[in-house]
Amino acid sequence: MQGKYFSFGATSAVITGLAVVVGLSRTANPVIGITTALMVIAIADNISDSFGIHVHQEAQKESVKEVRKTTLTNFGTRIAVVSVFILLVILLPMKAAVPFSIFFGMAVISTISYFIAKEQKAKPYRVVFQHLLITVLVIIGSYLLREAGAGLIAKLT
Repeated sequence: MQGKYFSFGATSAVITGLAVVVGLSRTANPVIGITTALMVIAIADNISDSFGIHVHQEAQKESVKEVRKTTLTNFGTRIAVVSVFILLVILLPMKAAVPFSIFFGMAVISTISYFIAKEQKAKPYRVVFQHLLITVLVIIGSYLLREAGAGLIAKLT
């Protein structure tokens, strides 16, 4: 497995996607809000990250072939992962879309973490746990921001 080509894109898409799904799931029209935010992430944030990786690798004097491969793989991986979140939000009721999104995101993080640990001859359970802990902290943080924002807006109106 050559995880370096897609691990950054998949991880970034999962963390950002989960933050958006959880953070916006109780807005007035969550399907439109979440879908729009995810589409912006799939394009604008994706281009930003892919370009950043591209420039970083050029600065590290990687070969042109390696730079292109990493950039395109990162871009495609992020599009694919964010597309799954979009489909879950569009096709499922919001009460199901949120837990299914969390399950999907944690499955992606677990799988990537497992293979990274195996490549590095590390203990998979330790690496998977550490990465899932970060993912859970993002989910909790997004939930708390959502609730704080809703409370603040309720007080202002």
